[in-house]
Amino acid sequence: MRRNPLVIATVAVQAACAVFFVWDIFSSLFGLRDRPISWQARELIEIGAALGLVLGVVMGGLLLRATLRRQRAAEARLHRASSEFMQVLDERFDEWGLTPAERDVAFFAVKGMSTGEIAALRDTSEGTVKAQTNAIYRKAGVGGRPQLLALFLDDLIDLPGPANS
Repeated sequence: MRRNPLVIATVAVQAACAVFFVWDIFSSLFGLRDRPISWQARELIEIGAALGLVLGVVMGGLLLRATLRRQRAAEARLHRASSEFMQVLDERFDEWGLTPAERDVAFFAVKGMSTGEIAALRDTSEGTVKAQTNAIYRKAGVGGRPQLLALFLDDLIDLPGPANS
């Protein structure tokens, strides 16, 4: 994370003013100061504190806006990645010639669901889901779920895009 000198200066001014005001209150409360500071010095310190607060509000707004912009960009990238992943899934499923039922099972398996969870979702037996996953693995040319997932990860890693350009 880069450090913005204006942000650092603003925080420093605010911290100095906070220390001054807290010290001023405690020194008055406990009689730690023999004589008060001049009104001119006090006015200058209060002007500095007000400027520090205004700068803090402005900088906070600017930083919030930048953060929201980065969040929107990250959400857009995530949406593109999700769309690309679904496209990769569909392309592979077509390439392997999966039936609609096998496509569902493969999708749920890639999502990390167990055989029992897939069976419950599809309202079928675990034996049927096991038979379908074996057919998927055979058509995909893999030995199990980890290798199936690796195929999709390899496809995504090889996709052209901003991260891979």
